[in-house]
Parts: sequence; structure tokens; C-alpha cells
Amino acid sequence: MAEVEHKKERILIVEDERRIAEILNDYLSQSGYEVDHQDRGDKIVELVKKNPPSLILLDVMLPGGDGLEICREIRKFSEVPIIIVSARIDELDRLLGLELGADDYICKPFSPREVVARVKAVFRRSRSAPEAESKLINIDDEKNRITVNGVVMDLTPTEFRLLKLFASKPGRVFSRNQLLELCYQQEQLVFDRVIDSHVKNVRKKLSKVLPGQELIHAVYGVGYRYEVKPADE
Repeated sequence: MAEVEHKKERILIVEDERRIAEILNDYLSQSGYEVDHQDRGDKIVELVKKNPPSLILLDVMLPGGDGLEICREIRKFSEVPIIIVSARIDELDRLLGLELGADDYICKPFSPREVVARVKAVFRRSRSAPEAESKLINIDDEKNRITVNGVVMDLTPTEFRLLKLFASKPGRVFSRNQLLELCYQQEQLVFDRVIDSHVKNVRKKLSKVLPGQELIHAVYGVGYRYEVKPADE
């Protein structure tokens, strides 16, 4: 059954180093995925609009375009999973890639098996999260109320906005800067420690409703990710 599902999923590799592209193509094809390859960045956005892939492996340094800017443009019209692949291992580049909407970030040099594992993980999250979330969490915007596992959560306005944001994008990593921009009023003066404190409070309240199950996960050096794991994991 899993092999049939994989054959329906098409991965677009955007990579100008031919040898790397060939290796990724071989490993992903052997894992049952359909694979396309582009070696320039200037036509990727229009290509994705006309023929959306299931997932994009996107290099950062490309002839004809910057991978991070391509990621930003794609995010304006599509939620297709994007994994950034780059030799730029600086934390700022990693953070920027995730802030622009990338689902994951892989540093060169890498193991092809690791790339396949990351691809499978992204697909697994995208398939399982909506079903798992729909059974677990309900958001009522009119009443500013969130119900988790049938229990109405006692949340402050800021905590409501945080949990709503996390639950709206299962598996997506949010940096502290993103949380600051999306969940706090512009006139508020908020620091990282305040954001961490609010997230900590939300996690504590969730733990009372779901003892032993963690929904909001800290991502070291970046921020936080919301993920509902299937019951069989």
C-alpha cells in the first residue's frame, strides 16, 4: 500500500550540481517516488504554478535565482512542502529558510538516505496531521474558543492566537520572530523570553488535557513546531 502511495507523489529537485541531482534522483526513484529535475531558478515559480509537484527539494545557490527568494514567492500561492538543501550552514540562513515557509532544511554534505528519510517524514506529517488534528482540536473563531479532546481550553487572548497559529500549520516550524509578528499586537514590546513563557503556559495547559502527549515541540535554535502524532506511533 505504501509503495502505491509513493508513486502518486512527484518530487521536484531544483539543484544545479548534476552529480548531487543524479544521486537524489536515484535514491528517491528507488523509494518509489516520481522525480523531476530543474537546474535553474528563474523558471521554478511558473513551473510550480502550472504543474504543482508533491514536494520540492530546493537548493539555495542557483543560477538564475536565489532559492530562498523562490521559496518566498512559492509561499504566496502554494503550501507545497519545501525542503531547503544548502551548503550554507550558518544559523541565520537556516532560520531565514524556515521563516520564508520551508518545511525542513538539509545541510550539504548530506547522506542521500537522510534526504529520503526527511522526505518521508514531511509526507507522513502532511498526510496524518489533518486527520489527527480534526479528531483532537476544534477552533471556534466567533467565540475565541479552542476545544482540545472535548475540553474547552482556558486561554488568554495571546495563548489563543498562539495555539490557533500552531494548529493551523501542523508540522511547520515557527521561529520566535514569526510568532512575534503573527501573535502579538504591534504596539506590544515583546522579547524572546516572553514568547517562550507564553508557549510554556500553552504547553502546560495542554498537558492537563492530554497527559503524556506533547503537541508543541521545541526546535533547538529555531523556535517551535506543532505536531499531532498518529495513535499507532
